[in-house]
Amino acid sequence: MANITGVVITLNEADNIEACLASLRRVCQELIVVDSGSRDTTVALAEAYGARVIAQPYLGDGPQKNVGPAAASHRWVLSLDADERLTDAAVAKIGALDLESTPHDAFALRRRNFIGSRWVKRCGWYPDYCLRLYDRQRCAFSDSRQHASVQASQPHRLDADLEHYSFANLGELFGKASGRFSNRAAKIMYLKGKRANAGSPALHGANAFVRKYLFQGGMLGGLDGLSVSLSAAVNAYLKYAKLLELQRDARVRDAEDFDKVW
Repeated sequence: MANITGVVITLNEADNIEACLASLRRVCQELIVVDSGSRDTTVALAEAYGARVIAQPYLGDGPQKNVGPAAASHRWVLSLDADERLTDAAVAKIGALDLESTPHDAFALRRRNFIGSRWVKRCGWYPDYCLRLYDRQRCAFSDSRQHASVQASQPHRLDADLEHYSFANLGELFGKASGRFSNRAAKIMYLKGKRANAGSPALHGANAFVRKYLFQGGMLGGLDGLSVSLSAAVNAYLKYAKLLELQRDARVRDAEDFDKVW
């Protein structure tokens, strides 16, 4: 198997970083952590685990995820978020790849998204294919500052999963949707020149709920299916309400740091 560099971006991930690096070490010969100013023990734990830590103020999702690969020693990169883990099947599939001669420039894994210890299979949360293993000489993450993905021309889907411990509990699910997720989205939309009107928050919120709950099977997912659908609606409503607020209220707009989107 060709050598692989494992890359993780972090900010205050002391609770996750060791398990993430342990997962990457199963298939990677080099570990790089790109940290954007952690105030906990993330950096010390990563260095103790043998990772090379690069200090980089946060640039946004895609640009930040491209920092580590640019410093990698190996051509192939495996990028995980700190709360993601490879399954045994993923380790086996990656280990069986002939990366030296493959025609593919990237490989995707299905992502199992969890709330607590509960794997949510509805609401479009599974199978959630994500390109994670890629040839850095042929492709990279997009420049998007939110929800960036690897831009590949010849990807291939592996029959294996990675685990994503997205939210510790339902409170965190709703807290992130109503807090930093919607804040970040509103600022990014404003910077891109997108604008909302008085009906935008309700329209987008209702659309998000209907899509998740009806068309993506949330109604079959019990409490978690309903909760994910409602949190998607809250997130959509608030990001457009906050965008409208940035448009209309100079005091709110002037107090906002548009360079900080984490």
